[in-house]
Amino acid sequence: MVSSVPRLVVAAPSSGSGKTTVATGLMAALTARGLAVSPHKVGPDYIDPGYHALATGRVGRNLDAYLCGPDLIAPLFAHGADGCDIAVVEGVMGLYDGAAGEGELASTAQVAKLLRAPVVLVVDASSQSRSVAALVHGFVSWDPEVRVGGVILNKVASDRHEGLLREALESVGVPVLGVLRRAARVETPSRHLGLVPVAERGAVAVEAVSAMAAQVAAGCDLSALVALARSAGALAGAAWDAGEVLVSSPPPPLPVPSPGAAPPDPHQPFGPRPRTPDGLVVAVAGGAAFTFSYAEHAELLAAAGAEVVVFDPLRDEELPEGTAGLVVGGGFPEVYASELSANEALREAVGGLARGGAPVAAECAGLLYLCRELDGLPMCGVLDASASMSERLTLGYRDAVAVTDSVLAAAGTRMRGHEFHRTVVEPGAGEEPAWGVRAPGRRVEGFVQRGVHASYLHTHWASEPGVARRFVERCRTS
Repeated sequence: MVSSVPRLVVAAPSSGSGKTTVATGLMAALTARGLAVSPHKVGPDYIDPGYHALATGRVGRNLDAYLCGPDLIAPLFAHGADGCDIAVVEGVMGLYDGAAGEGELASTAQVAKLLRAPVVLVVDASSQSRSVAALVHGFVSWDPEVRVGGVILNKVASDRHEGLLREALESVGVPVLGVLRRAARVETPSRHLGLVPVAERGAVAVEAVSAMAAQVAAGCDLSALVALARSAGALAGAAWDAGEVLVSSPPPPLPVPSPGAAPPDPHQPFGPRPRTPDGLVVAVAGGAAFTFSYAEHAELLAAAGAEVVVFDPLRDEELPEGTAGLVVGGGFPEVYASELSANEALREAVGGLARGGAPVAAECAGLLYLCRELDGLPMCGVLDASASMSERLTLGYRDAVAVTDSVLAAAGTRMRGHEFHRTVVEPGAGEEPAWGVRAPGRRVEGFVQRGVHASYLHTHWASEPGVARRFVERCRTS
């Protein structure tokens, strides 16, 4: 199979240059032209794909060469871009920045090379003129395998400033494909973990994305950008398919015995609900408090035989009817602690499900929700642990090994993950920890008890599809 979907990568010299504004605005502007746009994000970020989904009407997908491995980047891209007219990939950090100490691994540059895609470099020109030529020349020449096909100048102050920048860039030989003035309307608010997610902003997010689209359409040469995307090289190989990878992956070990037993709706982040003949329901937390999840997780659960039903712990007082297993991903429960605590009926339902031995997989925000309390407010009480906000940001990729048999993995299973939080859980691990982690130093973290697997670690199940099948099989037998 050969994928020839036109594509380009939006990158920058550093974070804060305007990648998200340009990438999201470009996606929305091309969608407004009638193109089916496939949105992608390099790295583990969950928030930017929400804006991408709003811009395109399609699920935003991540391409992370650390979590999934370089060999999965092209197949995952082809899966997401199937049937689309063009794909736009937003980079992460600076073009050549990747996993710490791992060379180019997980960098935007590596993903661009794996996708054989041209790069558009977004440059914050607010404090420079002729120096922009040296900057762009350096990024163009650093790695000859990375093809920088054009530059978009961001935060340009005036016509005179634009003229100076264009004159300087003539010597580099890289075309200027757009010039954007500073515009307050397209700036998106941030807080302790980055941008505020789409699901929390409602109509304001829609307005912001519309403003981004208008700015990009007015300031960029869309025809030239589409032509650049069409110059991408063909990708050989099959697209990733949840059903096929489950068939080809090793069968799951026996379940652990249980002792004693338009734009996408932000409350439905996985798109249309997958249905299965046997009606085995896996409830997945969504809504404004739980916005962090990779689309492939729901697809793998459905391929393994589950009916994925999204519910909102802020609004719903009951779990979906027939719930056999529960997945609570990442998000911002600390922002909504009072509302989550006030929904006592749902907290009791979650606690009852877990105490009955049903499979429960919780990541980061899910871990906090299962604790006894969060910032002094009662949570589900599944774990005898207390969570609280912290001044310290915990951030980075992690190599992990399962140290306890659980509903997700047999002991000894190796996975890569990512931590991203400003909270602390005490104790940090239960009597039976979830993971042994090599971060700086070595430690154990997380909780395995009965059917519960709760941890700070975000993982991408496409890298280990047996995780989803093991979870669903446990749902059948618990």
